[in-house]
Amino acid sequence: MLHKIHVYHTNDLHSHFENWPKIARFLKERQIIHEQNGEEFLLFDIGDHVDRSHPLSEATAGKANVSLLNQLNYHAVTIGNNEGITLSYKGLNELYENAHFPIIVSNLYDANGVRPKWAKPYLIINCSNGFKIGLLGVTVNYEKFYEMLGWKMVSPFESIKEVLQAIRNEADIIILLSHLGITDDEWVAEQFPEIHLILGGHTHHVLPTGKYVRNSLLAGAGKYGQWIGHVELSIDVNERKLIHVKAELMDINQLTKEDEQTRRWLERNVDKAKKHLEKKVAELKEPLEVHWFSDSPFAKLLASAIQEWCDGELAMVNAGVLLESLPKGPVTKGDIHRICPHPINPCKVMLKGDQLKEVILQARTKKMEQLQLKGLGFRGKVMGRMIFSGAEVIAKTLNDGAEHVQQININGKPLDPNRMYAVATLDMFTLGPLYPELSHAKEKQYYMPEMLRDVLEWKLQKLSKA
Repeated sequence: MLHKIHVYHTNDLHSHFENWPKIARFLKERQIIHEQNGEEFLLFDIGDHVDRSHPLSEATAGKANVSLLNQLNYHAVTIGNNEGITLSYKGLNELYENAHFPIIVSNLYDANGVRPKWAKPYLIINCSNGFKIGLLGVTVNYEKFYEMLGWKMVSPFESIKEVLQAIRNEADIIILLSHLGITDDEWVAEQFPEIHLILGGHTHHVLPTGKYVRNSLLAGAGKYGQWIGHVELSIDVNERKLIHVKAELMDINQLTKEDEQTRRWLERNVDKAKKHLEKKVAELKEPLEVHWFSDSPFAKLLASAIQEWCDGELAMVNAGVLLESLPKGPVTKGDIHRICPHPINPCKVMLKGDQLKEVILQARTKKMEQLQLKGLGFRGKVMGRMIFSGAEVIAKTLNDGAEHVQQININGKPLDPNRMYAVATLDMFTLGPLYPELSHAKEKQYYMPEMLRDVLEWKLQKLSKA
């Protein structure tokens, strides 16, 4: 006798709530249909549901996201890096205090090596037909960032191995909630063929019908709620064996109906969040203008703030992180969040002079200035001009509009190619391929949990008091 289990999954919503009423309507309807047919319905989220770039997540420290998951009766979730490292230690510890679902993440501990009370290493789901599903969960190993916040992160692969040994004789099939990314998911499938289904996130991969790697089916539903994942498991009840697996994605653009209750809840709570962020934090005596492709007072101020905050010899920040200028007059928390929504932290990197020169030369190209970056915490539209504090770049504009850098001075002295410099900048430059010299540097110091907007607020308060 065959029995069907329907697994639905979301991942990397990043607080794009504009799609959530449609998602809610679809999932509520599907749950009713499957229950009427006597079929199992399971619903999981794979992390990065929270993104503090949205006012509702910012004002509630992500707890509004948990409320939305509660409303749809999610069966379990794992955490992403946005839940894990854009909130303080206290913030993450309190995030799920009102959750109606278990949080499955086995590779996160506090600094003393004790698993947090709100996290479970695995879950055994007992289906109505007696079939048992072993549910695992792991998140991406941003070890240094977690350590600075008071957490201890261990290898997700070693953690998977340990949990598999613990549940080997308890589960008929095994599902992994993985916020590791597609490459690591493929590696896990190669190393642990006993895992039947890997529901993935983090790299925003889209797998319309899934992807088989050895015995495992990999599934991924993109980002921002643009798709809803569905995996149908056909079970031979008598043999207690998985017979067939089929994966598909539901395109949110093909859905026309919204859940009105969810839409109204979002409208009310977004309004409350915006009012919560109306707290005045500074008073500007003069307007602060930003221009993305030229030097401007606001970008200069931010570069100076980062240099001071990190105690750097110089600082570099791209103008595109400031989305708008600020007029003369009062400045609220909401204003600062609106113009600087990125979950980006300041950091300090030690660079040799010749490496610093390469970074500056690369930064001052049109290609880099006009780059429309997606990811690495950047929530803006375009990178913009690199602005410096403590560094002077003397350049000549050529006939084609390109710049030829003639000289670089650091605090009034010519750059020494053999000297080490303390460069204050943004953590996103150390995480990806934008500037290899920064990402490969051996000495890096991150400043957490304060984000770029916290540094900006601190600087504006100082400015308004001057």
